[in-house]
Order: sequence, then C-alpha cells, then structure tokens
Amino acid sequence: MPADQRDQRDQRDQRDQRDQRDQRDRRPDRPRRPTAADGLLIVDKPAGWTSHDVVAKARWLAGTRKVGHAGTLDPMATGVLVLGVGRATRLLTWVTGADKEYRATIRLGESTTTDDAEGESVSRVPVTAVPAGLTAAVAELTGAIQQVPSAVSAIKVDGQRAYARVRAGEDVQLAARPVTVHEFEVGDIRVGGDAVDVDVRVVCSSGTYIRALARDLGAALGVGGHLTMLRRTRVGGYPITAARSLAELEEWPMDTPVDTLPLAEAARATFPTRDLTADEARALGHGQRIAPSGVDGAERTVAAIAPDGTLVALIEDRGPQARPVLVFAGS
Repeated sequence: MPADQRDQRDQRDQRDQRDQRDQRDRRPDRPRRPTAADGLLIVDKPAGWTSHDVVAKARWLAGTRKVGHAGTLDPMATGVLVLGVGRATRLLTWVTGADKEYRATIRLGESTTTDDAEGESVSRVPVTAVPAGLTAAVAELTGAIQQVPSAVSAIKVDGQRAYARVRAGEDVQLAARPVTVHEFEVGDIRVGGDAVDVDVRVVCSSGTYIRALARDLGAALGVGGHLTMLRRTRVGGYPITAARSLAELEEWPMDTPVDTLPLAEAARATFPTRDLTADEARALGHGQRIAPSGVDGAERTVAAIAPDGTLVALIEDRGPQARPVLVFAGS
C-alpha cells in the first residue's frame, strides 16, 4: 500500500478511536470520579488526539468541567500539554506565554498544504544529498525573526479560525509576526530516496510555529519542506519528565482524586516567588497592597506564598507598592 494511502487509513482509524472514546466517556452510566484538587495536570499528549480531546478526557479524569489548556498541539504532535484544573485555569494565561522546546523532524524535498505530513503534497524536488546551505539557512531562521504562520493555524481572521477558512476553500494570507527562535539545532540527518530527513531541536517564544520553520527552511534551500514529526518537550518550567500519559491517568483508582500539581508548586515553576509574612498574606487575601518586591522587567509578576506554603496571589510592583493582579486566597 502506498505511503499516502497508509497515512489516510491511519488518520481514519485515529478519528474512529476518538469517536469511540467520546461515546464511552459520555455514557450516562459512566461512573463519576471524585473532583481533583485545584492545580495543574501535565499531560504527555498522544498522537492522533486534538488538544480538545485531551481536555474532554481530563474533565472526566478530574471529575470537573473546569479544565482548560495552555496552548494547543496539533493532532499529529505529541508531548507536553499543560492543563489547569479548577482555580488553576486562572494561571494558564501566563503559562501560555512561556517559551517552549520541541524535537521535530523536517523532510526536505516536499511541500504540503498544511506544512506537515497530514496535508496534501503540492510540490516535490528530488533531494539526494544534504543541501550545502543547510547550516546557513538554519542560522537565518534563528533569533528574532518575522514569521508567517501556517495558513491552517488557529489564528482568527475576522472572527473565524484560519484553518476553517482554508477548509472552506478560501485562500488565506496571514501577516508575518515577530517571534524569537532562541535555539535551532540540527541533529541526525538521513538521506533516503528523493528526500532528506533532518532531526532538529528548537527552543522558541510563544506563538512560534514549528511547521512554518520547516516550510521556511525548505523554501530557503529551494526544495520545499514539511514536518513529519513534532514532540513538545517543555512548556516554560514544565518538562516532559513531569508529564503523565493519559493511559497512566486512566489507571488511577476510581475512588481517589487524580493528583494535580498544587497551585503553589505550579506558580513556582512559572514565576519568581516571594515568601509573605502572616500580615502580608492577610492583606493580599483582602485585595490590599503591600511593600514592593523589587522585581522589574519581564519577570515583574511574582507569586506570593503564605507562611503555610499556599499560593495567596500573583502580585506586581506598581510605584511604591506591590498590588495583587490575581488573588487565590479565599477565592
């Protein structure tokens, strides 16, 4: 069976499996799990699942509808998906903006409609050796760059997702936006047939599309390119080593709440922290201001921790005082 037919068959099988899981989880006789404590779930998303699929599963696993995620992963991608449960959903805005790390494989010699292996091939250029300009092209895509997102991204255009417009037959042209590729490292390179597969490691700012990097690398070399594998290995302070698979979570005892990363620990992985006195904790809990923390710049938001180790609030210096921007104590 040709490779493209196998891919289509695999995608159909994955959709059928998701439909079966959804029907099972929505059964009225499905036992209800106890509600998990407010906190984060770090999930190793499997291939074939959308981020929405994982959130739906986590709602059942955590025994609550109040579950959200900090940044989507494409169905073909695997790796770190940060979920907020209960009040921890209020932290997700900050987690979403954190830098991210990926492992990926870029195939040089073919372009697709989606810039990844799930799209249809639009051009092929035989590549039988490692392109001579590979190192220079990677360097040009490192640092502060202007990147045009993939047309099938979730970016909204006039209130509608770009991918929805593409599927409706529109020619979507997205504007370039500034992103930062902190590290773009080339690993193993494999030459086979008429294409070259390049394994890479990328550390980048939020909003960077790895599919677009693959597309632009192929374009710079004049041969086209797309992603064949993508794995997110870190989101901010949450590495893949802290993630659990859905299979592990499903094996959790039915009468025991699923463990979450407590609010204070979750905050410590994202923000600078400040240990409060009892009086400061009490004041912040009532929305009052306290003495400044002395933190400036990009890390201005600080997690304020009570003497008992709980997260009281997120605070920021404003003039001669620190004010709460998000209060957890008593909320």
